[in-house]
Amino acid sequence: METRRWTNHSHPQTLQIAVMFLYLAALFGLIFGSIYSREFGRFVGIVASIGLALAAYAIANDQKRGYNLAVTVSALALVPFLWALIVDGPGELFSADLVGLLIPPAVSFALLAHPRSRDHQRIWFS
Repeated sequence: METRRWTNHSHPQTLQIAVMFLYLAALFGLIFGSIYSREFGRFVGIVASIGLALAAYAIANDQKRGYNLAVTVSALALVPFLWALIVDGPGELFSADLVGLLIPPAVSFALLAHPRSRDHQRIWFS
């Protein structure tokens, strides 16, 4: 019988924490608005938050496409950050709300790109 789960305790610690950060980024993105919605509109923010949640769920269930989606969506969090740098200038870059919105996807990207997480998904994910 196949089991569906929200987290997977057999994953390495880096991957488990990345899944938690993906869930948190999705939750906070839906409640407070994500970094995507700040620069590109509310609809894009909602779609990105749903993508983060789906990616976390797929990673917990050992699916390679979930890992790829998580890396993609987390890396795309840098696009609005760079967009704000280009459009608003460096003075607006380190405002409290922009940095606060960037932390969960950036941390999850760093944890997903960690060699232990990459090796685990390469070996065990289908």
